[in-house]
Amino acid sequence: MKFILAIEPGSETTAFGVVVPDLPGCFSAGDSLDEAMDNAQEAIALYCETLIEEGGRFPETASLTVHQANPEFAGWIWAVIEVPVERYFGPAEKINITLPRLLLAKIDDYARQKGVSRSGFLADAARMAMR
Repeated sequence: MKFILAIEPGSETTAFGVVVPDLPGCFSAGDSLDEAMDNAQEAIALYCETLIEEGGRFPETASLTVHQANPEFAGWIWAVIEVPVERYFGPAEKINITLPRLLLAKIDDYARQKGVSRSGFLADAARMAMR
């Protein structure tokens, strides 16, 4: 899954702070931008694993534009990272579905352009539709 990060710039005396606006209470930091991003990935994975184990639901997500309009994050750096949290949903299950050939071709073209698999695209689309 992709997650938006708000990154508070660091300096020689302060760390880079990272907040995941769509996951309340999920944050991290690092002495460098790279370290902050790596730590954010770990924080997101732990947050999602705990949420799912406790039977929670993922909160509603907002667009980058909405987050950027939040005055709390004025002057912050923005990033989007991919964290493979799907593994916490349980093992993959193979299914058989029927779709019109033209629609399937469009799905495959779109997924290829975005660098994701057909299954990944359909799973993301289903999650978005059920929000």
